Amino acid sequence: MSAIARIDSAIGRLPLHGIAETRAREAAALATVPAFTLMARAGDAVARLALALAPHARRILVFAGPGNNGGDGIAATTRLTGFGKRAAVVLVGAADRPGDAGEALARARAAGVDIRSFDDADEPGGGAPDLVIDALLGIGAARAAEGAMAAAIERITALAGRGARVLAIDVPSGLDADRGQPIGPHCVVAADTLTLLTLKPGLFTASGRDHAGRVWLARLGIGDGEGDAPAAAWLVGRADPSCAPAARRHAQHKGSFGDVAVVGGAAGMAGAAWLAARAAHAAGAGRVFVDIVGEGGAAAAAALDPCRPELMFRHGWWRDAAEALASTTVVCGCGGGGAIRAALPRLLSAAPRLVIDADALNAIAGDTALAALTTARAGRGLATILTPHPLEAARLLGSTTGEVQGDRVGAAHELAARYRAVVVVKGSGTVIAAVAETPRINATGSAALASAGTGDVLAGWIGGRWAGASGGSAFDVATRAVIEHGAAAEPEAPGAIRAGDLIEALYRHSRSA
Repeated sequence: MSAIARIDSAIGRLPLHGIAETRAREAAALATVPAFTLMARAGDAVARLALALAPHARRILVFAGPGNNGGDGIAATTRLTGFGKRAAVVLVGAADRPGDAGEALARARAAGVDIRSFDDADEPGGGAPDLVIDALLGIGAARAAEGAMAAAIERITALAGRGARVLAIDVPSGLDADRGQPIGPHCVVAADTLTLLTLKPGLFTASGRDHAGRVWLARLGIGDGEGDAPAAAWLVGRADPSCAPAARRHAQHKGSFGDVAVVGGAAGMAGAAWLAARAAHAAGAGRVFVDIVGEGGAAAAAALDPCRPELMFRHGWWRDAAEALASTTVVCGCGGGGAIRAALPRLLSAAPRLVIDADALNAIAGDTALAALTTARAGRGLATILTPHPLEAARLLGSTTGEVQGDRVGAAHELAARYRAVVVVKGSGTVIAAVAETPRINATGSAALASAGTGDVLAGWIGGRWAGASGGSAFDVATRAVIEHGAAAEPEAPGAIRAGDLIEALYRHSRSA
């Protein structure tokens, strides 16, 4: 009997394996166990999870494709029938199946399981089901579904629209298990996905979470996921080692926790800089300066943030002596507009710890000299964290948003290599990448973060955590900040979280950790 674990934001750090690594792990496992053992274990795990998710389901319908994913579904149907459930298999594709899938079909027939061929014109399985199990493709989807396979996916979608709960086996059919994007127009949207043997990156980034729903893991009695195959990425959650809080010693003072300078907030966008500054202060920075760039900066410097009078406005701070820059963590670009360009050469040349966001990223993307300065920082011992959303990442790469979203892990890796920086590609399943490091995918967060200003909050929070870090790498600092930023928006509530409220949630979270 295979243990089943829920994979959510409470995890620590778990390895993610792509299609090639999963197939290699499966082949190695098959060589060590008798024939049909893994498929039987998979069927048992699917059946037990189905009973737990829908204990009162009167009808269960399993759509089974021609490969091993379909075999897993057939084996599950046999187990469900043995449990006394009214379960039926709908065969999609060839009636005869090779290998273990053929064995599963033969055993199902011998057990008297209701087995039908897919017919697009009829309602199969004796009426509308309460639970639908998607066993069509799994990780076997290599191209867009067509013909009967596409029609079967559409039938699952229609049944879900009529109230049926959908449980996908391994990966929702039609989803790229590596990249998290649908392969073509037909892709199952599941309420739950039971993934087998390994966790796949595509379940946790891009559109993966919307298609997979809640993710469960059954390793089928094969190791702990580490194995010989290296992880393609790590899934990180609230219990990740990077999130371990450091105790404040009684004799420490504000100077022990570093200075942060936020440079940005051009005319009409000063709020972005204020949000970043408030977040940096809430994250634990000892002192926070705000430098409003461009026209109106001098007037802003004389003003006071009535919500956070602790923040200090210093117009033209970026022109200060090198000693000031050398002792400060800088967050640059939040609401900076075109005016941020003037400050970038000096900041890129002198700031030892630099978080680059928003308009500063756009300026670098459009100026080869600024891009070269950014790349050169690592060779001079200066650390950089870039925090692009997908459009900004596309500009930096000279590609399109679609291409970035089509391979978020690959885009983050390429950005890290090109700019010699830690890179945070924001979005569902935020990706954190660095040179010579295995990428990390964040498991925390929700769609509540899709709100103006939450990215500015993240940039400031990273800056505040970085200023107060004692020995932690920029990669770990960025990881911790991203995890905490997402966790502050959980559990998801209707609508968006306001950026100002997000800061307060982050502050409460940091105080209770």
